[in-house]
Amino acid sequence: MTPVTTPPPERPRITVASIIEENGRFLLVEEERNGRLVLNQPAGHLEHGESLIEAAIRETHEETGWQFTPESLLGMYQNESTSLNLTYIRFAFRGTATAPVGTPQLDEGIVRAVWMTLEEIRAEHARLRNPLVLRCIQDWLNGQSYPLDWLPQGSDPSLTGP
Repeated sequence: MTPVTTPPPERPRITVASIIEENGRFLLVEEERNGRLVLNQPAGHLEHGESLIEAAIRETHEETGWQFTPESLLGMYQNESTSLNLTYIRFAFRGTATAPVGTPQLDEGIVRAVWMTLEEIRAEHARLRNPLVLRCIQDWLNGQSYPLDWLPQGSDPSLTGP
């Protein structure tokens, strides 16, 4: 009988998230994930050739239609998905957003953008996509903030290798 082994974890995946508050409400997305509706910040993966800030702006627009203006880095977070054998490194940004004009076309799987208070988010705790949703909001409420110039502004094409 051949022993069952778990494959080694893949390299960490880089994600971005936008934490946007307006009048005591936070901008979230309701999305379909594995057959159920979950809540998350506007978030997604860093794509080849873009900076972390560009990724946050793009993902926020694609998932909500809102135009995001990052003002600072909220924090960097690590999240493990044991079921997928993956590690995610999340760069979360504080910022403001401008409402969409017209009805935006949202990414596949996104049902709607929704503004929720902290109390409403806590009441929906079981529907949060992962624990980082509430952790980022708590860090935002605690005033955590780091300058954007701490981050690389994009890749340097003169560099080669991994």
